[in-house]
Amino acid sequence: MVTRKNPIFDTATTLGKIFGFLGVSAICGVLVAGLLVPAAAVSGSAASGSIEFFDTLPAELQVDPPSQSTRILAADGSLIANLYEENRTKVALDQISPFMKEAIIAVEDGRFYEHGGVDTTGILRAMVSTARGNKQGASTITQQYVNNVLNANLAAEGNTDDIKLNGVNKGVGDKLREMKLAIALEKEFSKEQILEGYLNIVFFNRDAYGIEAASKLFFSTTAKDLTLPQAALLAGLVNSPAAFDPVTNPENAKQRRDLVLGLMLDQGKITQADHDAAVATPVEPKVTPSRQGCAYATTAPYFCDYVLHLLLNNPAYGATSEERINSIFRGGLTITTTLDVNAQNVAQAESDAAAGVNADNWGASIVSVQPNTGKILNMAQNTSYLPTEGKFNQTQNFNVDKLDKDGNDLNGLGGFQPGSTMKPFTFTEWLNEGKAMNTNINAATRRYPQGSPWKNTCPTPTDGFYDARVPGSFDLQNSDEGYYRGMTVLYGLMNSINTATFASAAQVDLCGIQKIVDAVGIHGGLPSVDEDGKITDPNPQVPMTRLGNLIGSTQTAPLTMASAFATFANDGKYCEPIAITSVTDQTGAQLPAQATTCRDAVKPEVARGVAYAMQEVLNGGSGALIQPRLSTKTNFPVAAKTGTNDTNGSTWVVGYTTGVATAAWFGDPLGDQLRPGRNLTINGKFYESIDGYMIAGPMFSKYMAQVAPAYGTNPFTAPPTNMVNGTPARTTPSTPSPQPSTQPSTAPSPAPSKPGNGNG
Repeated sequence: MVTRKNPIFDTATTLGKIFGFLGVSAICGVLVAGLLVPAAAVSGSAASGSIEFFDTLPAELQVDPPSQSTRILAADGSLIANLYEENRTKVALDQISPFMKEAIIAVEDGRFYEHGGVDTTGILRAMVSTARGNKQGASTITQQYVNNVLNANLAAEGNTDDIKLNGVNKGVGDKLREMKLAIALEKEFSKEQILEGYLNIVFFNRDAYGIEAASKLFFSTTAKDLTLPQAALLAGLVNSPAAFDPVTNPENAKQRRDLVLGLMLDQGKITQADHDAAVATPVEPKVTPSRQGCAYATTAPYFCDYVLHLLLNNPAYGATSEERINSIFRGGLTITTTLDVNAQNVAQAESDAAAGVNADNWGASIVSVQPNTGKILNMAQNTSYLPTEGKFNQTQNFNVDKLDKDGNDLNGLGGFQPGSTMKPFTFTEWLNEGKAMNTNINAATRRYPQGSPWKNTCPTPTDGFYDARVPGSFDLQNSDEGYYRGMTVLYGLMNSINTATFASAAQVDLCGIQKIVDAVGIHGGLPSVDEDGKITDPNPQVPMTRLGNLIGSTQTAPLTMASAFATFANDGKYCEPIAITSVTDQTGAQLPAQATTCRDAVKPEVARGVAYAMQEVLNGGSGALIQPRLSTKTNFPVAAKTGTNDTNGSTWVVGYTTGVATAAWFGDPLGDQLRPGRNLTINGKFYESIDGYMIAGPMFSKYMAQVAPAYGTNPFTAPPTNMVNGTPARTTPSTPSPQPSTQPSTAPSPAPSKPGNGNG
């Protein structure tokens, strides 16, 4: 048997609606009356009990600044990217159009300036309207602000499940609490403060929180410049952001806008002429999509991503990962970086042009630092951060390590074999030990068998040998046969001769080379792991007692190499690379950033000697074809070294002026990076094999020609004359080389080293 409803109390009837609404509102009305009139005027035990319940509710509201967008800026203050959980930019009330202020009051709370936080007249009006079948809310702007603040605080704490929404999960107790807080809020803040807070916190749809974000999103303007029809439309959105969206529901949006305009007219906020003109205006949104994150950066997405990872890894922004994410994406920070927009644009253009669109996804990158500050000026590569048809899509950064020094992710590829760009560090130790660069050496020696008498005062044993008589090994190789002969140390570096580097290393302390490499910040870009895959060292030392590293066999990041070479430009002082110069929160308070940190790494006179030698690399050595020029008639001093690994799959030029140091790289960025750089076509040109001067070289040259003059191209200070003197370089082959000594080394290694590429 079906139970019939009592027709008098059926919620489908007018009386039913009245009783249903009263069931939720009666207590509210009585309690509000109890707060607004003397207690003696309220009779009945129900009223007294309700007031007692109301009085137990908290009257304090924590009004923290709402979640705001974080901005990452270039050095000149231009925007790189926005980061946010809620797209919001706070603006002062005087930076909001008067039309917007009047429109939101007209539609949401016409008695805003007359009530004390809760509008009893509005409650009664809503009761009657609802009883007639037209559901109407009675929340004032102050109550709505309270509700938004409560929800914002919950979201900031990560308690999104506790957020209360009207008509969804808000009960009588929630409504009572909201009312009491609204009344308390009105006693603490002015109407103008409440209106400003409300307009900055309220949700307008489509990822726009607050009036400034909504103005930009829907009309590509600012809150200050909103017109009357635009303001009326946005004011109408608040009630139902999806239903009145002008993009997806333009007809609904117009009806709602015109309703707001009618209310403004009725309340005397606009004239009839203003009303009629606004109603006649078509709804024509001009959308600026709200894009957040480094993927949508206006420039330098990989640099942006690097900066973001530095912040997310910094415990100063929160003890846990969740706290740091909350601080960065909700904290409204302003992060000023070291990025030079002009340098970045040039670097991006040159890296794109160098690699072209190639079907095999060969990579190119350029990164620069300022020698005396460590500031990273640019970070570019020939890839698209977002998936783009016809582009080389890549999210990993070619220029940086895989992990930071604490083992935190940097989203870096982890570097590439630097090849002959490591040779200057053996040369540096040669000069450091007081030897002249024009000293003759025997570069004919190719065989360094197990037990060769290397000098090594480090506890780390010497590792590796070159001996074709041992199965699996081979003799040391140059790329050209004509260089197995006597020559000066300078000539060997100028022309990137492998056998010359080894002949030099055989006469110095390998531990001295190690100390220099460590002092200039060189480390491996990939972490060391144990047999179980556990990280043992996120940025391992590059062991120069492992002979293959004399000619660059350990993967190293371009940023690391640029910073190391910058030491020579800075008279021997190494400066840690930095990307963030200032961080302020939404109140303007300074938060921890990065500061220039430098240390003595190389003797000044030795650094000058290295600069002298690496200028000769470009003047008449392996880099002679890539000397940067401002014009066909004007040169400026540049020191640099070319580099190519054994497979030709990683090619480099790393160099500097007195004002900027740059690493340019071209090669294989995929998988294990073992593809040989041979028989490939780039930009329509076929290469039997690639060397540093061929693609990385012009990329370096064109970039430096455009960027270096802005940072200073003064002549390098000359080294002491006794550091240079010696026998001039020999240019004719010498007699066949003698076999090396077979005296035992400190610790022989059975593992053969790979051959170098010679003149890379």
